[in-house]
Amino acid sequence: MPVSLAPPKPEDLLPVKGVMLGVAEAGVRKENRKDLLVMRLAEGASVVGVFTQNRFCAAPVILCREHLALERPVRALLVNTGNANAGTGEDGLARARRTCAELAAAIGCDRSQVLPFSTGVIMEPLPAERIVAALPRALAACREDNWLGAAEAIMTTDTVPKACSRRLNLGGKPVTVTGIAKGAGMIHPDMATMLAYVATDAAVSQAALQQMLTRAAARSFNRITVDGDTSTNDSFMLIATGAAGTNTITEERHPDYAALAGAVTEVAVWLAQAIIRDGEGATKFITVQVEGGKNEEECGKVAFAVAHSPLVKTAFFASDPNLGRLLCAIGYAGIPDLDAGRVQLHLGDVHVVKDGGRNPAYREEDGQRVMKQSEITVRVELGRGSAQTTVWTCDLSHDYVSINADYRS
Repeated sequence: MPVSLAPPKPEDLLPVKGVMLGVAEAGVRKENRKDLLVMRLAEGASVVGVFTQNRFCAAPVILCREHLALERPVRALLVNTGNANAGTGEDGLARARRTCAELAAAIGCDRSQVLPFSTGVIMEPLPAERIVAALPRALAACREDNWLGAAEAIMTTDTVPKACSRRLNLGGKPVTVTGIAKGAGMIHPDMATMLAYVATDAAVSQAALQQMLTRAAARSFNRITVDGDTSTNDSFMLIATGAAGTNTITEERHPDYAALAGAVTEVAVWLAQAIIRDGEGATKFITVQVEGGKNEEECGKVAFAVAHSPLVKTAFFASDPNLGRLLCAIGYAGIPDLDAGRVQLHLGDVHVVKDGGRNPAYREEDGQRVMKQSEITVRVELGRGSAQTTVWTCDLSHDYVSINADYRS
């Protein structure tokens, strides 16, 4: 079960004018499950994306980058689950191109105006014929209020769909931001093993939208880790349809930029945390805060060293205050001139390490009390400056091993 994460209610997910979503069962990997999503976009929509840095990036990632580089209006997104179409070479590219071409023909646009996405098992041929056969059903099901169905259709090992909405006013007009994401394992920047789609009906130029996306990714999906593995298919897309009738935001100095960027980031952070709360086999949601660094980069090194450590994560699963493992991770994080004598460590409200050593006032039972909680904050003070960062992670349980051992079964 996910950690403090309930499935979204359909009425809480606000439609975004200019985005229609259709879902179908294509049988990509398993029968009788939603595994195909079509997102149709109104003419004039702006679309930007950031993608995995894995050199074995999947065929759909390659095509998304190619299509976006052409700077033609994007008219549809096509997403399948069950098969990643990664590690499939030229054949995988050809199969992805076919699905784009078939959808483009159905809606009356060029193939390059369709962006493909896949998630699932790597190194297996994409069953393009099943996707193509299911496209008419997905298109017939398209409607604006289908965000929950869309969130369900992109799930793999997720146990709950992940979706949320925010509403704000820009220039006196109501504006909506709604997003969905999938991800539970193989989670680690850049980015996480995830697909995420956030849309707004505000009007935003391509350049300003890319700024918003980069900012949101840096504060959300690039600040989570389940297991330290970076996927082949990670994609985070931001869409602005302009259907709300607001003035177009063209730059960061625009009076509406900060409010919209804040709402986009808020949705992205919520989705990113939801991925961790639903991490494969997770029983604990852990916030790692690192403060007092010389810069944000070294704070990130320490935070991820703690968050990635299997020894730290298994200790959290066992509720075992074996807190020397935390110090060990801080020490090998890659800060060669770190003064260990200035490091402070807090576990929840408990001051564990004082000036680089065990706090004389620390009691084992206090650490045990915090470790038994389902949501835990680890706070590290480096004593080197004023920079800080936050990373979210989860524990590592027996179920994580079982889920991944049986993933292809």
